[in-house]
Amino acid sequence: MPTINCQNKKFLNIEAIIFDKDGTLEDSASFLRELGIKIVQLIEAEIPGISPSLLLSLGIRDDSLDPTGLMAVGSRLENEIASAAYIAERGKGWFTARKIAQKAFNQADILQKDAQSSSIFPGCLEVIKSLHLAGLKLAILSLDSTANIGSFIERHQLSDFIALYQGADQRYSKPDPACFREVCQKLGVACKNTLMVGDSQIDISMAKNAGAAGVIGICWTDALSKSLEGADVKIAHIQTISIS
Repeated sequence: MPTINCQNKKFLNIEAIIFDKDGTLEDSASFLRELGIKIVQLIEAEIPGISPSLLLSLGIRDDSLDPTGLMAVGSRLENEIASAAYIAERGKGWFTARKIAQKAFNQADILQKDAQSSSIFPGCLEVIKSLHLAGLKLAILSLDSTANIGSFIERHQLSDFIALYQGADQRYSKPDPACFREVCQKLGVACKNTLMVGDSQIDISMAKNAGAAGVIGICWTDALSKSLEGADVKIAHIQTISIS
């Protein structure tokens, strides 16, 4: 079985690699930030004065998106529930708060539908192709919906290389290690022979607890980011990954 090289680290006998999507393969920070702002604006229309605290809770700060914040690493459901909690804090009943949040998220999706799609990070397609040609099984495991992952794969012509993809709307979701184990089982590989490539503590914790061969942490802006603590190796560009 192949050896994966990354900086001065070697991962032996690797059968498969599971990638995160947002922040790992897809440069989605700007899209998620704009989506979050639309959500907050829609909630603000119903609950005046809520914007400052809600923006902070989603990890939206001025002109940036916190890579460790809720909008960046949380699932759609987690973001909805967190938003509903802030609405409930303003005196709304929980059922009403959930309905307001859900309505805002659905409307924001419609408003953002025609926005420019997020791009794939440079070098990802080439690395994925080379790993596939070397016989590795590749998968994407994300907190986005399974449908959105499928659209990303189709948009960037990855269908021939990605054997499996799974989102937060399935039976198990990150950071539950059962999620990682389930994908390995579907791929027909052992966790101990599978690498995780991700950009958050959620990815690192999930893979470690599932008994993965290792975790490659990636942060395209800062390989020393605290969000990568616990990863076996930290990188700032996916082309650091090679095979032998």
